[in-house]
Amino acid sequence: MGKDVEVAEQQGGGGGEFSAKDYHDPPPAPLIDFEELGKWSFYRAVIAEFIATLLFLYVTVLTVIGYKSQTDPNLNTDQCGGVGILGIAWAFGGMIFILVYCTAGGHINPAVTFGLFLGRKVSLIRALLYMVAQCLGAICGCGFVKAFQKSYYNRYGGGANELADGYNKGTGLGAEIIGTFVLVYTVFSATDPKRSARDSHVPVLAPLPIGFAVFMVHLATIPITGTGINPARSFGAAVIYNKEKAWDDQWIFWVGPFIGAFVAAFYHQYILRAAAIKALGSFRSNA
Repeated sequence: MGKDVEVAEQQGGGGGEFSAKDYHDPPPAPLIDFEELGKWSFYRAVIAEFIATLLFLYVTVLTVIGYKSQTDPNLNTDQCGGVGILGIAWAFGGMIFILVYCTAGGHINPAVTFGLFLGRKVSLIRALLYMVAQCLGAICGCGFVKAFQKSYYNRYGGGANELADGYNKGTGLGAEIIGTFVLVYTVFSATDPKRSARDSHVPVLAPLPIGFAVFMVHLATIPITGTGINPARSFGAAVIYNKEKAWDDQWIFWVGPFIGAFVAAFYHQYILRAAAIKALGSFRSNA
């Protein structure tokens, strides 16, 4: 997509002159960029995606299992104990904030990578290798949890995403679509150079709103699907837990996030970011 233009009236003098906003979009990424394969920075980014997703799954799945063990009615535990759904949501959102910050813009989510690919932010080769690294990292992260706490892992569901009782698949799919839309839309908005130029006086790190988006979506959708919005997170847990229910519902945690990412990318790139050009053309035609 071409550079957006935002007009601002010049002060003083002629009064009828307009100038372009002082910001520039980065050029769109090529669809296929074979030159990336010869750069160490490319492989370094792929390794960072693997490690970040591994750490993300390790900490968050441990949090889920720990909460279930602390509130297990069969052990006469305090049903109000543990971190609760609020704590689980904080674990997911907090880890995303930390890891996106530490990896200087890591995706840690195939749906985010897919959305950024559609927005021409990354090439097809980079997107595919990121997704592979994310899925492998998720598998390894869950594998570490099972290796260290096998009995708890098997007893409390392995942190696998499954559709909760009382909800049909359409409801679960809708929850994943909307939840991923919120996340990917936030990613686009938080990393938008237009917003950075406009709000340069506001010292907000991009990972902060992204982490909060993950936190808020978890609060809303944990009771429905356990909250996927990240195909690698759902896939890694399903691979290591390897139970029929987790695999039966697995398609929801791929189809929903990819649809949500597509809609978010289209909305931000071709509706919101096109508004400035349309406004300029309309203003000039009416002048």
